[in-house]
Amino acid sequence: MVLRDRTGIVQCVFNKTDIPLGETCVAVTGTVVSAKKAPGGLELQAQSLDVIAPALEPAPIEIPKEDWLVNPDTLLEYRHVSLRGVKARATMKVKAELVKAFRGYLDGQDFTEIYSPKLVAAGAEGGANLFEVDYYGQRAYLAQSPQLYKQIMVAVYERVYETAPVYRAEQSHTSRHLSEYLSLDVEFGFIEDDNDVMAMQEALTKDMMKHVAESCQAELELMGASLPNTEVSYPRLPLLEARELIEARYGHKTGGKDLDPEAERLLSQWAKEEHDSDFCFVTHYPQEARPFYTYPTEDGLTRGLDLIFRGVEITSGGQRIHDYQMLLAELAKRKMNPEDFKGYLEVFKYGMPPHGGFAIGAERITALLLGIQNVRFARAFPRDGSRLQP
Repeated sequence: MVLRDRTGIVQCVFNKTDIPLGETCVAVTGTVVSAKKAPGGLELQAQSLDVIAPALEPAPIEIPKEDWLVNPDTLLEYRHVSLRGVKARATMKVKAELVKAFRGYLDGQDFTEIYSPKLVAAGAEGGANLFEVDYYGQRAYLAQSPQLYKQIMVAVYERVYETAPVYRAEQSHTSRHLSEYLSLDVEFGFIEDDNDVMAMQEALTKDMMKHVAESCQAELELMGASLPNTEVSYPRLPLLEARELIEARYGHKTGGKDLDPEAERLLSQWAKEEHDSDFCFVTHYPQEARPFYTYPTEDGLTRGLDLIFRGVEITSGGQRIHDYQMLLAELAKRKMNPEDFKGYLEVFKYGMPPHGGFAIGAERITALLLGIQNVRFARAFPRDGSRLQP
């Protein structure tokens, strides 16, 4: 019989023949002895077994052998049970430690944690991908980002962060997208330009990886995860140069205002081959590809940037506009109503330092670190275009 608790699993041997049904909650007393073939090299020779809470029927999936070989939809349908599996538990533990490291590093850099509202009157990025809510007869939305509140709070604390769920009415129902996910947001003032934003991201993500390497050795080994090299610098490429490199080196053409998934994968391949880095920054996105608050450059580009990790974008950010008139001009250019952002805009009338920031998708960075192909399995209870339970 295999026993499981918060520390892991152990093989238990006893003489009784009436073994309880799987997932029964028990208390066992016995002697721990060495056993080379047992999990962890130890087994428990039981002397007594007390049933605390019996399993009333067989579980819908076989938890001890849960190896994600079951149909993924079945695992998600019974997520309330499949979370007990060793890989699911390991994944949630690694994510928790990544978030813990995120907080710890920023606390050490004199950041203050904030708590922004999740019921808002307008989206941070305009009207796209918003969940509408009836708020006492008024139209409201679930927050797709704490962005505007982060910027407001820069004028209060200078350096702020938030760890909270955000909501996106995603039209892309892929293995990379969720309708609800944990966003790790950062914003800080008195920067020179977007290089300061990239430097902060690099230092933070390296610290997160080092922390997980120390605190989750068993989980990483169980998942067969390889850790990124934290001793090398992350390469930085403007979007145009990245496209040219991908076409010249790999023969893949990518157009539009962003990199397509294959281009992101190939750029990561280049970063690994040439710099031994699992991370790569892409910078200088066009203005039409970025929200209105992104700092523009004279050539029609922006100081907006993404961080790509193992072929997938995990952060988006950059330098923000800190000038009131520039913000009004950007809103007018995009035919957006300033009244929808009244409180946010007023802050910039009273002095705002140059600032910037970024947001990390906790589920994405967890999935990519652990080699999980579907980001849904990096969230305990995922929400997407077709799933509202459990």
